[in-house]
Amino acid sequence: MTAEARRSARGNGGAAPTLHDVAAKAGVSLATASRVLNGSERKVAESFRERVERAAEELGYTANVSAQATARGTSPVIALLVADIADPYFGLIAAGVARGADEQGLVVTIAITDRDPTRETRILRALRGQRPRGVILAASRDDNAETTSDELSAFARLGGRTVAFGDGADRSIRIDNRGGAERLGAEMAARGYRRAIALAAADGVRTSDDRLAGFTAGFTGGGGEVVRVYRSGFAREDGAASMQQALDDGVEQGTLVFALSDVVAIGAVSAIHDAGRSVGADIAVAGFDDVPVSRDVTPQLTTVRVPLSELGYQAFRATVDSEWEQADAPLEVIVRASTPDRT
Repeated sequence: MTAEARRSARGNGGAAPTLHDVAAKAGVSLATASRVLNGSERKVAESFRERVERAAEELGYTANVSAQATARGTSPVIALLVADIADPYFGLIAAGVARGADEQGLVVTIAITDRDPTRETRILRALRGQRPRGVILAASRDDNAETTSDELSAFARLGGRTVAFGDGADRSIRIDNRGGAERLGAEMAARGYRRAIALAAADGVRTSDDRLAGFTAGFTGGGGEVVRVYRSGFAREDGAASMQQALDDGVEQGTLVFALSDVVAIGAVSAIHDAGRSVGADIAVAGFDDVPVSRDVTPQLTTVRVPLSELGYQAFRATVDSEWEQADAPLEVIVRASTPDRT
């Protein structure tokens, strides 16, 4: 805040500068100042706009988001709902959304659903009052959970647009999880693996189900067999716990472990090391997503590369563009040292 702004605040009993203060300093009407700073669609002469913006900067005035929402019908905010902000999968998506928002002068607010459909519904209901320009649902949906379609429909009636990674919104960002996992399974079979253990999420979680079905199809099609499936969650700790259970049940040398994500795979790698086994020639491990940390573990992790940051950017464009069509997001199998050739 400038010295003049501080003096203005002291003159107002310590209160922050108001829109009235800006209008008076700029020598314009309150209505004109509001149109400039609160985002009205009505045009204002460029000379007036420059005076108002300069006065606002000098006074340290911050526009009222609620007033902007009233003037525009929406606020300059994009709401991003993720399951777990600590998961690098969602961090990469958020980076892409933030890049797009920065280009458009918008703000991204992030809410965490913890994959709880009741919590997701409650967050969407609260967001309606804030009138964000768009809502992006990035978390995998559970086919067995109650739908949030009523809240999404109510949001759309207020003029906002909804985008989901999967179905259930105005526009959809689609990842070919089944196809990518099928190619990974086929590649692992071609490298000589014949037994696999899968670490998946609960039955009914779409991303997990698609990846498990795809991997199983590709692996069995190449002559392999998925001998056991362990179901838990998406966290590193879930991968470690599931892998420990698998080790307790017995894992033959040369077995391949397919984890539904790199984060889960890294938990499995930790459990294998803790058990005194080695990753690679003893027990092979493959994940999915190609988050940056997959290249930092030892040995580096075989995975399927998903362009998550670019998909986050596409999700942002889907919220703001009147005409939009998703570009293809090619997935690539990346073979690293965690799955050495056994042929």
